[in-house]
Amino acid sequence: QVQLVESGGGSVQSGGSLRLSCAASGYTYSSYCMGWFRQAPGKEREGVAAIDSDGSTSYADSVKGRFTISQDNAKNTLYLQMNSLKPEDTAMYYCAADVSPSPFFPLGLGYNYWGQGTQVTVSS
Repeated sequence: QVQLVESGGGSVQSGGSLRLSCAASGYTYSSYCMGWFRQAPGKEREGVAAIDSDGSTSYADSVKGRFTISQDNAKNTLYLQMNSLKPEDTAMYYCAADVSPSPFFPLGLGYNYWGQGTQVTVSS
């Protein structure tokens, strides 16, 4: 079955960087769309970035220029490089996968497979 396992979260100071990873298994990775989503306490889940099977990417306006989504198909792994982190980036970050999510982004409604999440905390 499809499994997604996130890692790389942690606590950093404002301006710092983190790289999240999502190891995928149980399906043909290269044929799926992948996304990163986050949810802060008391807030709704929001899309952070997504990449489709052709490699096209989408980003939330709040992270453009600071975050980069990428993937290594040979390793079945999705990444999120986060630079210039801000306290408002604090949230639980989840990766998600689906063969044809609708919508693709920014809502996560179209994704059927989710990881367990990794916590990112940014202090000022």
